[in-house]
Amino acid sequence: MRPSLLDPLFAPAASLPGIGPKIGKTLDRLLAEQGQPARVIDLLFHLPVATIDRRNRPKIAEAPLDQIVMMKARVVAHHPPPPRGKAPYKVLVEDETGDVQLVFFLANPQWIARGLPIGETRWISGKLELWDGHRQMVHPDRILDDAGLAALPPVEPVYGLTEGLYPRVLAKAIAAALARLPSLPEWHRYEGAKLADMLSFAAALKTLHAPRDPADIGLDAPARLRLAYDEMFAHQLALALLRASLRERGGRAHHAEGRIAEKIEAALPFALTNAQREALNEIRQDLAAPSRMLRLLQGDVGSGKTVVALLAMAHIVEAGWQAALMAPTEILARQHYEAIAKFSAAAGIRIALLTGRDRAAQRAKTLALLAAGEIDILIGTHALFQESVGFRDLGLAIIDEQHRFGVHQRLALGEKGEDADILVMTATPIPRTLVLTWFGDMDNSALREKPPGRQSIETRALPHERLNEVIERLGKAVASGARAYWVCPLVAESEDLDVAAAEERFEDLTQIFGGKVALLHGQMKGPQKDAAMERFAKGEAQILVATTVIEVGVDVPEATIIIIEHAERFGLAQLHQLRGRVGRGKAKSSCLLLYKTPAGETAKARLAVMRETQDGFLIAEEDLRLRGEGEVLGTRQSGAPGFRLAELPQHAGLLALARAEAQRVMSENPNLEGDAGAALRVLLYLFERDAAAKLLHAG
Repeated sequence: MRPSLLDPLFAPAASLPGIGPKIGKTLDRLLAEQGQPARVIDLLFHLPVATIDRRNRPKIAEAPLDQIVMMKARVVAHHPPPPRGKAPYKVLVEDETGDVQLVFFLANPQWIARGLPIGETRWISGKLELWDGHRQMVHPDRILDDAGLAALPPVEPVYGLTEGLYPRVLAKAIAAALARLPSLPEWHRYEGAKLADMLSFAAALKTLHAPRDPADIGLDAPARLRLAYDEMFAHQLALALLRASLRERGGRAHHAEGRIAEKIEAALPFALTNAQREALNEIRQDLAAPSRMLRLLQGDVGSGKTVVALLAMAHIVEAGWQAALMAPTEILARQHYEAIAKFSAAAGIRIALLTGRDRAAQRAKTLALLAAGEIDILIGTHALFQESVGFRDLGLAIIDEQHRFGVHQRLALGEKGEDADILVMTATPIPRTLVLTWFGDMDNSALREKPPGRQSIETRALPHERLNEVIERLGKAVASGARAYWVCPLVAESEDLDVAAAEERFEDLTQIFGGKVALLHGQMKGPQKDAAMERFAKGEAQILVATTVIEVGVDVPEATIIIIEHAERFGLAQLHQLRGRVGRGKAKSSCLLLYKTPAGETAKARLAVMRETQDGFLIAEEDLRLRGEGEVLGTRQSGAPGFRLAELPQHAGLLALARAEAQRVMSENPNLEGDAGAALRVLLYLFERDAAAKLLHAG
């Protein structure tokens, strides 16, 4: 159980003084996982992104433009708008060097009169701009008398916000959260593991939320380094505990002569690549060993991971056990099922599909056959690790697109069998730093070679202004029988983002191409998705307008064109995944990246990389360099660590230190006993590595 001293930090944020239900809901939207309330710890870990330095208080004539300044000025005149007019309310203020017009839209005149009485001196803070040759400040963020200035922090943190949440309200909530911070034991006990100028955990948090200097919140500042190191250490210790638990329990040797695998290989329309054979040999050696396998299989788009997975499962089936393959979406699970069914029948392997959409009678039948051992391979979604799913004897659990599942989910599927071997796969190559971060010392196989016949994809980037030209060229391709994906970032039009919506683009293209257009997005019901995919796969629809739901697993070899709208909004790894939906057949394929101008420097760099290379491993490294760990593979929303306090690659240098300290703990105190162990348990629960903490012996 979580140590009781942490209970105040895991209480709902709405329980803090001054935070009612209304503000609580805005905090939920900003900080919490979907369906969960925001907690006190979420407020503490919501770090500032910038600061406002109010120590610089220039005269009006010397104040810099286009940045927030703090000025002392006398109120000279009020200019209210005419009755029923939409003009702003203006107030003129001055000092001995010049004047500034304060501008208020739709403001309460009584509030302005009270806050800015004529003849009085006030401290005014806001962004100073030049408008029609005159200095102005629209909606100052602070209007204070001398007493108010004395109470204002000279360096004020700036936080990410959400609609309806004001900076002062969030600052008040974070101050209340800091007051709940208990006295925590120090978990770093080894001199070699301590950073220079190391603050305590609590002191580091307080420094970041109440900086005395803008440099205090920098990524390389002592406070941020301390918190980043704590988070990395918690994760590395959790991985070390997981691996130790797997090793301690041992595994079972699965021996097979390869007869079933030979039948499958004979049915394949292609020969295995050298990379596939090498990965398969590594997996078979693991399966035949008495220790439990925990291996990562990385493969670029189209490198043939599914075939490797099938042959690994064939080894297990021949040895007399069952295998499971878990995918993150129904579309991907069905794709796997259909691909594997083609070859498993020839080898006499009995396979079944299990998703959350199955009817009760069908589900009951599948579960009964599974428990009786009459299903050799079960393929499905997260439905596989529900309690009702029981195998007769699970020998191998394979998790595809592993970054979409948490460690606890990978464990849950592995626990369906007695010491089942675990293979996790990803079609998005992961930079080496992140492999170490996410998986510790997990064994790693990589498919860097593509099977013969995979087509090179011509990639071009065009500004959005040439949309009509793109549609015209698409029309000619469709007339010749081509099939194309058209990818949009959002399902429905957003008032906040100028982004083409899938539904709106579907309607536009339907007016031009009629029934040749189909729509696919994540908010559609399962049967609707299946129908759209089937129409496209059969060629009844030649254009599939979709969101990123097609990013993984969708396999239509006849599709030769992909148009990605607002490509500047996607990360490199995601663009590469989407591009991999084409180039799967014999015909020449193309990828068109439509971007909105003017494109920023990062967007330009991404588009350039996409045009220059199709090497997923190189693209993954560039994605990390350009975006940092927080966004690569969408880790903020997925089961990967998605560090909240550490930033990669900036904090990658701390990784070796965290790994070394975790290894020392495991060698000297593997059960986390005594006061030192109790402190480490606090660390694990603080960073929500509960799954690892629960592996420990009670006590």
